[in-house]
Amino acid sequence: MTSTSDSNTGFLVRSSSGLGPRAPDRAHLVTELDGRPVGVQLRSSGVGSWQMRRSMCSVCVTTHTGGVSLMVAPRSGKAGQQGNSVGIYMCSDLACSLYVRGKKDAGIGARLHESLTLEEKAQRTVANLAAFIAKVTA
Repeated sequence: MTSTSDSNTGFLVRSSSGLGPRAPDRAHLVTELDGRPVGVQLRSSGVGSWQMRRSMCSVCVTTHTGGVSLMVAPRSGKAGQQGNSVGIYMCSDLACSLYVRGKKDAGIGARLHESLTLEEKAQRTVANLAAFIAKVTA
């Protein structure tokens, strides 16, 4: 289980990926939204040739070569019971908050130069994650 937080920005993500040998393509993501914890079970797509291209995470806007995966979550309620799901391209290691805060390096050119402050980048990341979770729970 990986846990990352920043008390200055209020950004918190907890994740566990590769839930054992029987479920290496599964992960859980838990974050705090509107003052309450929200959890989503994710399934990553299989490895494809497209993953060796440079791709950008839709949550933290970090580019990776081979480090972004299509993560899929079942929709909640009746839609999820019918097999409907929502997908998003995000960091395969679910370390978005570490990349945003510069605590983990994704390599040369991974973070585009932006005039945003660290707090604004963290707020954008939280907003992107919240939008994905809203699609899952809608």
